[in-house]
Amino acid sequence: MNSTEANSYKQGLLYTAGSYLLWGILPLYWKLVGNVASEEILAHRIFWSFLFMLVVLGINSEWKQLISTSKKIIQKPVILVTLIISSILISINWFVYIWSVNNNQMIEASLGYYINPLISVLLGMIFFKEKLNLLQRISFVVAAIGVLYMTLNYGKVPFVALTLALSFGLYGLTKKMTKLSSAIGLTFETMVVTPIAFFYLTFLAQKGDLLFFDVGLSTKLLLIGAGAATAVPLLLFATGAKRIPLFMVGILQYIAPTITLIIGIVIYNENFTYIEVVTFTCIWTALLIFTLSHSKYVKKIEVKIRRKNSLEV
Repeated sequence: MNSTEANSYKQGLLYTAGSYLLWGILPLYWKLVGNVASEEILAHRIFWSFLFMLVVLGINSEWKQLISTSKKIIQKPVILVTLIISSILISINWFVYIWSVNNNQMIEASLGYYINPLISVLLGMIFFKEKLNLLQRISFVVAAIGVLYMTLNYGKVPFVALTLALSFGLYGLTKKMTKLSSAIGLTFETMVVTPIAFFYLTFLAQKGDLLFFDVGLSTKLLLIGAGAATAVPLLLFATGAKRIPLFMVGILQYIAPTITLIIGIVIYNENFTYIEVVTFTCIWTALLIFTLSHSKYVKKIEVKIRRKNSLEV
């Protein structure tokens, strides 16, 4: 790995970690619009995200790239199918997450994002032949034990958690497969489902059930701002995920559920039992082990770079 690749790797870590940090605090945002039905929030989220991305493309002068990518998609139906699947997956993920937050299921939602890295690691090994070193394998096992313990002790199938984990894990896989730029990819993903969102909002308006016109100005602005709140972390994720292995994406995913778990317990007083304590301890132990393995990995990269530079001199 040369210095350019090493810098790209570090940038990927920063972008991806930043996206998970924002996702971790996102429940606070959805709680502010909790008086609006989850279905309507989702429709606003999709619609305003698409408009926000059009503005982003305009600011970055990427319209020509959007047009050229459209032609490419038309010529390669596989990309179109992948984008449609990606749009469906992220829409499902958005809805279940909004619903869980506003129905006091934040801890189970955090469980879903604890499971997600395991899904990401599995997908990375299956589709991209990614390999783990010994310490990384140990960290994976420790995390898996914690998640399995929490799942088994729920006493029921954690539907919210499993849906969030599977939908986002597969979404991450499709992002790897489409290989589109972050802005273009997100624009197309929201474009696919925006007609459905617009139709639903129009349907609610005709029935007189659209709350957007009945809520206060602050709630209106929050619903409109859902576009930016959604697009920014997704842009960071899409940019970062392409620069690092999928197993690394999975490990960094622990940042978001940890923050969400803390918010659910401390701010919204959701029950935190010994089951969550055990799981939480296992996951952070796994993170510590993985950090040690990552430090060794970075040192190896730096040694290789120095050796290469000395040979060139």
